[in-house]
Amino acid sequence: MRSPVTRHSIWQAAVDAGLVAAAWWLAWTLRFEERPVYYDHYLDWTILLLVVGIKLPVFAFAGFYNRWWRYVSTRDMWTVMRGVALASIAVFLVFTLFDVHRAAVPRGVWFIDLLLCLALVAGSRLLARTLIERPLPGRIVNRGRAVIVVGAGDAGQLVIKEMQRNPALGYTPIGLLDDDPRKRNLRLHGVRVLGTISELEHILRDRRPDEVLIAIPSASGALRAMIVDTARRLDVPVKTLPSLSDLVSGDVDLARQLRPVEVEDVLGREPVDVDIASISDYLAGEVVLVTGAGGSIGSELCRQIARVGPAKLVLLDNAEPALFEIERELVRERRFLAAAAVVGDVKDAGKLRQVFDKYRPGVVFHAAAYKHVALMEANPLEAVRNNTLGTRVVADVAVEFGAKRFVLVSTDKAANARTVMGQSKALAEWIVETWGHRADVATRFVAVRFGNVLGSSGSVVPIFRRQIARGGPVTVTHPEMTRFFMTIPEAVQLVVQAGAMGGRGQVYVLDMGEPVRIVDLAEKMIRLSGKEPGVDVAIDFIGPAPGEKLHEELVGGDETVSPSRHPKIQLIARPPIDPEWLESELAQLERLVEEGETLELVGELRRVVRDPRRVPAAVPQTDPAAI
Repeated sequence: MRSPVTRHSIWQAAVDAGLVAAAWWLAWTLRFEERPVYYDHYLDWTILLLVVGIKLPVFAFAGFYNRWWRYVSTRDMWTVMRGVALASIAVFLVFTLFDVHRAAVPRGVWFIDLLLCLALVAGSRLLARTLIERPLPGRIVNRGRAVIVVGAGDAGQLVIKEMQRNPALGYTPIGLLDDDPRKRNLRLHGVRVLGTISELEHILRDRRPDEVLIAIPSASGALRAMIVDTARRLDVPVKTLPSLSDLVSGDVDLARQLRPVEVEDVLGREPVDVDIASISDYLAGEVVLVTGAGGSIGSELCRQIARVGPAKLVLLDNAEPALFEIERELVRERRFLAAAAVVGDVKDAGKLRQVFDKYRPGVVFHAAAYKHVALMEANPLEAVRNNTLGTRVVADVAVEFGAKRFVLVSTDKAANARTVMGQSKALAEWIVETWGHRADVATRFVAVRFGNVLGSSGSVVPIFRRQIARGGPVTVTHPEMTRFFMTIPEAVQLVVQAGAMGGRGQVYVLDMGEPVRIVDLAEKMIRLSGKEPGVDVAIDFIGPAPGEKLHEELVGGDETVSPSRHPKIQLIARPPIDPEWLESELAQLERLVEEGETLELVGELRRVVRDPRRVPAAVPQTDPAAI
């Protein structure tokens, strides 16, 4: 396979020319202690040029000059052996078939020349790799860390290009791996595809890189976990590009997004396929209000909504530091200048009317909520005041000012709710349902229910990270406890997608994949930190909190699910709540909150959620937006 002539291939060929000539001369010198005079012509410069002129084209045809010597591998040595052998055969045939000299070349010279040529050509490449690519310990390497890049697709090409263009990154790519066997031996910006990902362990043992870089944004959690486990056994650090759901900022400088592999990567599922066109249709050019904009879900909602170009993005939160951070990120870092930050409380109807009157939002994402189960068990008045009554206030004002869409961010804890937090969110879903089913209301209401999101504030992942950093123990509630997990960007993408699909009062549930044992999560996080669970960091089982489920549920006992037009979003079907009954119960709960009747409120809340009054109606079995 011929390669284009480059500066490095020219000097490589020049060195090989000298080595071929040296091998030819040494072969004659070693074969004869006193060479007969009739053989002298074979050492004339004309014959040397002929030998070099025959062998170098064969070397080039064999692909000797497609690679830099610093990246030579054991497979390259096989190529060298074949090329040298073919070149020697070519010289032998020329000397045999044509009358080069009246005295034939002795067989011993042919054999010695072959061995010497092979030793010199292969040895020069191995020496170059030894001296350049793998320097002696303690020697300063200005090029940085030698890395194997996993993924020879578009992301891999961009990463390698940036590494070569910008030495300040401190990386030198020495090879690529890819699952497509047809890419073997191809070169991306001069870096060769060494083999498939299944050969990772063999290649790591052979090349001994300083790091492995995963450059496959669409890689599944299982694939990332396999790469991490393999590299960990050989004590090779692994870094990765973010997943596709994380690459929503539009930053094309992928090399600067490389980071250590985290538990979110190895627990990740297949990438989310979002219908960008439908999202853009209802958000682009629209005024969008996000409540709870400083929270984990709210802030990610703001990032993703900003990408589709709304006319104005109104950020509402009563937590001033968190609101300041997301507004600063959008305006100063992402250069999204159509953001307006408002400090306000969703329970304050007067403030909300001011906001709606000033900005006239057409789409409302209601993400403001208290979410920590144990804390809400101890503060039930605030759970109902914020999660339930606050949702009613925002929904009422949205209808009053004619908002087009209202999307409630709900939780899996609203299904078969046993805790105050779950019950307060179940009532919030009912508020959305009853507003959505009213024919005289133009606002389209939808609720989106999902489970735990990795890395959100107060979730188990940051808690485990702090415990591991302290040396343990890592506290797990129960050996068999399981939870559903999803990354924040993935959850938010599906929330925005559901907002595009939602009909009237629909409740959607996100496909959270398979539940994960919390103890398995803890062990993965410990290993990713470079330690061994039970040896370096202990795991203690402390028992479930009051009302905490051993296995989380996404669908209630009186609910059924049917598919929507998106494969990872399902429609929850159940008989609708009686709106008059719900309004009466909310008034009762509001009275108890205002009077501070904690015990009576808890009992009333439990009764309402356990025994709701529903109206007889046909339960829809399909997503109306999909028809």
